[in-house]
Amino acid sequence: MAWYIDKSILQTSDGNKDWWKKTYSPADEVPVSGIYICTGCKREITSNKGDKFPPQNHHQHPTGNGSIKWKLIVRTNMDGQ
Repeated sequence: MAWYIDKSILQTSDGNKDWWKKTYSPADEVPVSGIYICTGCKREITSNKGDKFPPQNHHQHPTGNGSIKWKLIVRTNMDGQ
């Protein structure tokens, strides 16, 4: 879970962009800078646009938690957009 202390600096999004809807696999290219959550175990990472998501061996799931897929939960303004 992402935490914050000052909600006045946060903005909401309508969620219509593909990067909010898609999930990404290990080693895919990061579409936008932000905080991503693993849909299987809820572990979070920060990633910058153009980098690769961590490889499959970045972390392991207990049996039954599914494959590692990353989903954007907080977009950051590292891209200047």
